[in-house]
Amino acid sequence: MQLIDIGANLGHESFQHDFDAMLARARAHGVVQMVVTGASRGGSARALEIAQAHPGFLYATAGVHPHHAIEYTDEADAELRALHAHPEVVAVGECGLDYYRDFSPRHAQRRAFERQLQLGVDTGKPLFLHQRDAHADFMAVMRNFDGRLGPAVVHCFTGTKEELFDYLDQGWHIGITGWLCDERRGLHLREIVRHIPAERLMIETDAPYLLPRTVRPQPSHRRNEPMYLRHIVEELARDRGEPVEVTAAATTATARAFFRLPAP
Repeated sequence: MQLIDIGANLGHESFQHDFDAMLARARAHGVVQMVVTGASRGGSARALEIAQAHPGFLYATAGVHPHHAIEYTDEADAELRALHAHPEVVAVGECGLDYYRDFSPRHAQRRAFERQLQLGVDTGKPLFLHQRDAHADFMAVMRNFDGRLGPAVVHCFTGTKEELFDYLDQGWHIGITGWLCDERRGLHLREIVRHIPAERLMIETDAPYLLPRTVRPQPSHRRNEPMYLRHIVEELARDRGEPVEVTAAATTATARAFFRLPAP
């Protein structure tokens, strides 16, 4: 079984002490490639640095998460464009809107989102998108770029069936995380993931966040890591009513085509 983790925050400080061992555990559990998430100016540069140190295995995105939207200046835009000149950077983002936390003012979030969508237009690269509690504005901003954007994935999808169908109607891809395994807030996902066409479905850990709550035994440190992608795909396959080998092969093929990754 070969798996691709499309979203892992490997620049997080919690991985510093055992980075190589963490990668080895991921490989031992079938993870053959990963996309390291860039979510801020500094974080995107670090994601590229990590990817360049592991050619063919790790790749990166470059973008500014809505939490950090206030830092999206002209200088930041120039920095991101320079990062996107590197072939290891395979998508624009993480970008979008987050009205749940509102760590940046909403007008700043929308402006940063629009500028990164323009970056997607200019580079032709896929989009790695974030949306939480901002569906209407998210759709409105995306509509302003109709016909000009390449492929898009709504990463770490946690929304409603109606939101899912809105995204699928636009031809976008869906990223599923260990949120699926959370009996407190992910039960609705178990009911709707079967509606996602195989060619639009991808999997991710969002490590070190969102440790699947159904992993046994639960690690004492509570840190999520890419090795648990196998657990996520097993749960996802069960909810879709198909063999895990089918789900694994489909999500891997979809991710490889979406991010234009060479076979490892």
